[in-house]
Amino acid sequence: MFVDQVKVYVKAGDGGNGLVAFRREIYVPMGGPAGGDGGNGADIVFEVDEGLNTLMDFRYQRHFKAKRGENGMSKGQHGKNAAPMVLAVPPGTTVKDELTGEVLADLTEHSQRAVIAKGGRGGRGNIRFATPRNPAPELAENGEPGVERDIIIELKVLADVGLVGFPSVGKSTLLSVVSAAKPKIADYHFTTLAPNLGVVDTADNRSFVMADLPGLIEGASEGIGLGYQFLRHVERTRVIVHVIDMAATEGRDPYEDFVTINAELREYDETLMERPQIIVANKMDIPDAKENLEIFKQQLTGDHLIYPISTITKEGVRDLLFAIANKLDVTPKFTKPIEDAPKRVVYRHQEEPVAFEISRDSDRAFVLTGEKIEKLFKMTDFSRDESVQRFARQIRGMGVDDALRKKGAEDGDTIRIMDYEFEFIE
Repeated sequence: MFVDQVKVYVKAGDGGNGLVAFRREIYVPMGGPAGGDGGNGADIVFEVDEGLNTLMDFRYQRHFKAKRGENGMSKGQHGKNAAPMVLAVPPGTTVKDELTGEVLADLTEHSQRAVIAKGGRGGRGNIRFATPRNPAPELAENGEPGVERDIIIELKVLADVGLVGFPSVGKSTLLSVVSAAKPKIADYHFTTLAPNLGVVDTADNRSFVMADLPGLIEGASEGIGLGYQFLRHVERTRVIVHVIDMAATEGRDPYEDFVTINAELREYDETLMERPQIIVANKMDIPDAKENLEIFKQQLTGDHLIYPISTITKEGVRDLLFAIANKLDVTPKFTKPIEDAPKRVVYRHQEEPVAFEISRDSDRAFVLTGEKIEKLFKMTDFSRDESVQRFARQIRGMGVDDALRKKGAEDGDTIRIMDYEFEFIE
């Protein structure tokens, strides 16, 4: 198992703005309020698709911005809510907030869903603010901003394909050629002491996980060499790719290598022989390899797929990847759960954000920051006096005026919230 990790930015949709509108009524000079509420912005939702097994799609697109809600309409009509943006992820996906490290969701089962970024609430129209004392308010809210965050998507991956074969037959080189993995490669045995994994992307936009497994030798099923350390990884792959040094550069007979490796697999677990197995005749760029391949085919019994390749010239590699992808398309996935994977979606308690904080800029202006006060600011329509007065009442109720006085604010001092400035008045 290994962890595939991608960093992604998500921005949920902002809520639609509420509307200030009026309908004519005889008993109200300006007419009754008729501005509807804005629609809610779109959530960004992750949904498990058991047909996926990598995060390849997120490597090509790392920014996702959902649609905002529709603005409110006249006659009290509510703006349409934006449909959620649903992003498919494979089973075993964990989503974390990059800033806090908090686990937002662990997704393990098909069709399981988690809201990763919540869309903003639609702003209320002036129909919501009518009172007996103010039956025709010129007041409406802007839509609430949607949540935006940088997230880390992690996937605990089981290899779809396992490369097996004697040491130094070219497994590590093959993996390095077809993926971004950088396994250790050298001209001596057992350079691979633990599985190396890489995500392989075919030319027709299919992808799978390939594992370069430690070299197997005769007696491995009895613990000789890397023994069970190798074989326990083989049993978790769906397709076995058997790499053979067809040039016999180590002085071994290719057919005997094939028989020996399969004997060890059978000895360890007879069901491994039921797995689809593709034979890769490697090092075909070396003299004598073609002649050895013909002899190998004559000795071989049964129906086997054989793909001659050279990891040096890359000849035959493209056809091999297509063949592997085709075989995976018709090979069932394992039904047992991934080890160490959480069994349910996890949502953690969100602490109440700090309402506001006060600091001072170099020009001595007092600066108000904080999630709550900035949200109120964004939802206020500063083009209307009633909205400005309401904003002043809201922040006064939060204790902003008293806090500014304690910080030394005096009549006429500049107060700054985001890009907006106003004077402090006692």
